[in-house]
Amino acid sequence: MIDIIKASARGEYDEALVLARKHLESISKEEKNAEEAIEIVENNLLKEILENPKTYTRKQLADYLELTIDTLRNWELNGLLRIKRKENGYRVYNEDDIKRIKIILSLRCANFSLSAILRLLSNLDHDNNVDIKHIIDTPKENEDIVSVCDKLLTSLEDAKDECNKMIIQIKKMKKINIMIQ
Repeated sequence: MIDIIKASARGEYDEALVLARKHLESISKEEKNAEEAIEIVENNLLKEILENPKTYTRKQLADYLELTIDTLRNWELNGLLRIKRKENGYRVYNEDDIKRIKIILSLRCANFSLSAILRLLSNLDHDNNVDIKHIIDTPKENEDIVSVCDKLLTSLEDAKDECNKMIIQIKKMKKINIMIQ
């Protein structure tokens, strides 16, 4: 955005338009990724749970999903995962946990915040038929920390609108500059 403004200030309107269009393309790509992540979540929820699911240790699961043990630990500490333990205290992960982790991975890859993901997972724990897109994009009023990624879809839509306005403004500036010369 700064490069777009600098190019406009220098009177290099064609360059500014190219940069603005690239920025708009980037926003659209991120928005598409976010929408795909939501679709993955919806599809993952439809998968049946096996009657005798295989279980994994934290290390086995980390290796299987190509994650670090620290990532799994972090997600557990942040409330995203609630892992069962054996009598000896060792954590044991099952197919339900893998499904949940794949949901988390999909949403994290699309830049959704941990708090937005936690909000969604908490709602899904009570009802699988929730409006995923709405829940993940709508923080509750009492949430302590709200970031742009808590309203990712809304933020991306706003960014697209602003970028389109900027393109219109650059075109006007270019036209005025041509008329003056």
